[in-house]
Amino acid sequence: MATGVLRRGPHILPDREPAVRSSDRTAAGLRQRREPRKATWHRNYCVYCVGLSMVVAWVIVLAVFQQGSINVDVRRSAAEMLLHGELRSTERRVHPMLPLSSLSVQARFQDGMLEIERSRRADFVGLRPPRLALVIGSANGDAQLLMLLTLTKGLTELGYRFTVFIFEDGGGHYLWENIGYQVHLVDYQGPMSIDWSNYEGVILASLEGKRVLSSLMQDPFLSIPLIWLIHEDTLGKHLREYEEKGFDGLISQWRSSFWRANAIIFPDFSLPLLYAPLGGTNFMVIAGPLADALKADTYLASHSQHHTRKDYGYGENELIVLFVGSYFHYDDIIWDFATTMQALASQVSELEGSMRAGVHSIFLCGNSSDTYSSSFQELATQMGFPASSIRCYPFDHDVSSLLLISDIVLHASFNEEPSFPPLLLRAMSFGVPIIAPNISQITKNVVDGVNGFLFQPKDPKTLAKAFSLAIGEQKLSDLAKRVADEGKLLAKDMLAFEFVSSYAKLLENVLYFPSNVMLPAAISQIQQKTWSWDLLERKTTNESDQSTELRVIEMLEQQFEKNLTGIYQLENKTLSGDFPTELDWEDLNEIEVSEDIETREMQELEERIETPLRTWEEVYHTARKAEKSKPEKHERDEGELERTGQPVCIYEIYDGGGSWPFLHHGSFYRGITLSRSGKRPGTDDVDAVSRLPVLEDSHYRDLLCEFGAILSVANKVDNIHKLPWIGFQSWRATSRMVSLSRIAEDKLEAMMMEGNKGDTIIYWARMDMDLNEGLSLDFWSMCDNLNAGHCRSLFSDAFRKMYGLGEDMTSLPPMPDGESYWSALHCWIMPTPSFLEFIMFSRMFLDSLDQLSYNTSNPSCVLGSSEIEKRHCYCRIMEFLVNIWAYHSGRRMLYLNPVTAQLSEQHPLEQRRGLIWSKYFQRTLLKTMDEDLAEEADDGIFVNSRWIWPLLGEVHWQGVFDREREQRYVKKMDKKRKAKERLLDRQKHGYKQKALG
Repeated sequence: MATGVLRRGPHILPDREPAVRSSDRTAAGLRQRREPRKATWHRNYCVYCVGLSMVVAWVIVLAVFQQGSINVDVRRSAAEMLLHGELRSTERRVHPMLPLSSLSVQARFQDGMLEIERSRRADFVGLRPPRLALVIGSANGDAQLLMLLTLTKGLTELGYRFTVFIFEDGGGHYLWENIGYQVHLVDYQGPMSIDWSNYEGVILASLEGKRVLSSLMQDPFLSIPLIWLIHEDTLGKHLREYEEKGFDGLISQWRSSFWRANAIIFPDFSLPLLYAPLGGTNFMVIAGPLADALKADTYLASHSQHHTRKDYGYGENELIVLFVGSYFHYDDIIWDFATTMQALASQVSELEGSMRAGVHSIFLCGNSSDTYSSSFQELATQMGFPASSIRCYPFDHDVSSLLLISDIVLHASFNEEPSFPPLLLRAMSFGVPIIAPNISQITKNVVDGVNGFLFQPKDPKTLAKAFSLAIGEQKLSDLAKRVADEGKLLAKDMLAFEFVSSYAKLLENVLYFPSNVMLPAAISQIQQKTWSWDLLERKTTNESDQSTELRVIEMLEQQFEKNLTGIYQLENKTLSGDFPTELDWEDLNEIEVSEDIETREMQELEERIETPLRTWEEVYHTARKAEKSKPEKHERDEGELERTGQPVCIYEIYDGGGSWPFLHHGSFYRGITLSRSGKRPGTDDVDAVSRLPVLEDSHYRDLLCEFGAILSVANKVDNIHKLPWIGFQSWRATSRMVSLSRIAEDKLEAMMMEGNKGDTIIYWARMDMDLNEGLSLDFWSMCDNLNAGHCRSLFSDAFRKMYGLGEDMTSLPPMPDGESYWSALHCWIMPTPSFLEFIMFSRMFLDSLDQLSYNTSNPSCVLGSSEIEKRHCYCRIMEFLVNIWAYHSGRRMLYLNPVTAQLSEQHPLEQRRGLIWSKYFQRTLLKTMDEDLAEEADDGIFVNSRWIWPLLGEVHWQGVFDREREQRYVKKMDKKRKAKERLLDRQKHGYKQKALG
């Protein structure tokens, strides 16, 4: 193979030796000539050291050959050829990457992680199964499709639920729909309106997944676990071209995409070497059926062994033994082959004499150079093999044709393999009996004498015995034929269980399972032991199999080259047609002279005109009047003008550019962002971080989540909201299909315009929308399931601390059971004064909750089980707090169907008599408690160093109002005093105007 050509398997890169300039050689020679002569004893000492090193090296070589039981003459011949460089293996130069042994899932993760989580969740059960999003490309062949079908079937047995996303320009959706999966077509050319937060993880099944990766690399989807399956070597081959062309930007783009994934999964150990420039730390290998092995039946149906043997020059009755090596141990291939040939030399000679047709040996190894082949044949001849029966082919040869004509396949590499050797798997698929060493990866699947012949690498006699068992009177023995049949059956379903179990273990260690999600079953309960051939047979013939794996790569290449061309043209663009002529300069000079003359004339006229003197007060009022008349001082935003006269405004809470496709436009809505960098351009969206400085701290922003945006609106609400009603809606409402339809918006606006509805809260997202059919839970049970089983206990403690209740008093407000609905996703509307009262209660409750959670000796969040839930500790309990406040404060609660606009009252006031704790939710009590906290904060009496209440909004009490009124009075009196002094000074000394200039 030509040097520098990338190929599958061992990817050899060319040698690059640094060039030595002639001037350097000359200078080195001059320095060498100018050096004084060394002492004679020093030269003798150097010669002695070199000779001793050669002797030690020769002893080591002899020891290696002695272990392989090779004759002394043969060892000397092989050593001489190695010293002459005839059999020197090509140097491999690859990018730095993790060792192959660390690429397996078993080596990367430990067992028992999920068992600990199961013991923690013994008191509560999840509400729904874990969800996974599977993004399938249009170029998935039969091998990839078989792996995906087997994977989804096996993981479904463990409790996972899949949603399949297929690009609109690709086929395959009929197959997945017929199997029973929910399938969505993805239009990658438009905005990516997929809410990835609905899933515990995302699996990209091909390189085409790059189309949807842009949304996964933005907030709020950056924390979603991502697993990327790479089966193609197309991009890896292009990386070398990118380096030569200097496309560093394109390589960086792909590298950032690879780094976004939590795990990059390859089906064999050769692809990680090819993709090493793009990463390595997140690379893993989960071995599956190779595409070539799955095409064995197709190859056998389209090719004849008789004609293929004839093409190679072999007869039909001749015995052909195929010796195969390893993809990864180039340097050791010559020693293992030499040991194998030495062990079988006598048997091959006997077969040559007994069989009329003859015995032929084919060696499949890494180097394709002519020198290597000739030297290899010379070595085989010295071992006792006839020179005419020896052929050597490289790995990039048509291996399927060699397997088709072979009678026996012998694995001649004795080193441990990272996975089951793919060449042996392909040989078994062709129905050829195999002879292999009993290394760990082979003995896991192959039983000696049943579906293969095994031998001990350190004992050549066992190799000769295994070879004799496979040979009979007519080429192959009956045992070898039975072994070949059993091996073919084994190869059909080999590695299926290991494949599914490895992915199950990977998901257990990569995914986060929220409190409301059921944990998957143990890996030991996997029933999928075979590949899903039955599902693959359902594939219709009209589905496209056209290879489109180059589409994404070519699109990025064209875009990158277009950008480079545009920059080059911009840098080299000439502006010869835009330079002014001499006539243009003359016209410009005349215009400047005329303007100068006109300006001087106006100045002279103004100096000659007498103007009456005015007082400083008149000058001040004139300046203020001119300033007020400027149009930009009174310009209002277009969105504010559209909302003028409306009764309500709904603030849509979002975080990051990934949520933009789910937001609404129009005067009825206004966005509010929790990320300054993620604010929509060209809109009047509210920046929550600038309105509430505590959100600048990522810790508090993660703790409060969307409720932090609600607090920011309440902070100095008059500066942003002047309407009688106020509402909120999470961006997730659109993806959950519970956002207001146009009919519901009109119904809501008409209700607001009719008149005062009193203290009413209207909501349209239900708490039980994620429950399975037939499952019913009360309010506190639902809250416990969403908060790791600690909602009741922690709410009770926070409520007791907030009001200073005794330990013997009940502190958990009762919430009724029944078929009524509760609010979720912060989707509600209420009068603005009621909203401020709710915020007043929420701030004090948050303060008590924070003191219980983070001011103990061991601060931690008990409201979450996963790391993400603990980081967003208060999000879920604050989402339901509005229900408790509205129910016990005596507000009417109305549910608005977001689709049909049907309005129904929930929890009527008549049914609450004797149940609500109205005394704890009275406005006067809450106002008094709020003022007490404000007075402490104003006086600098902090409860602790982490007192969160002053950071959540305004701090106001009567003392603050009195101080502000006093400051305004002092400022007003100071202004009057200065004006009076200025008037007395003018009356005494007269008016004097300062000289100008």
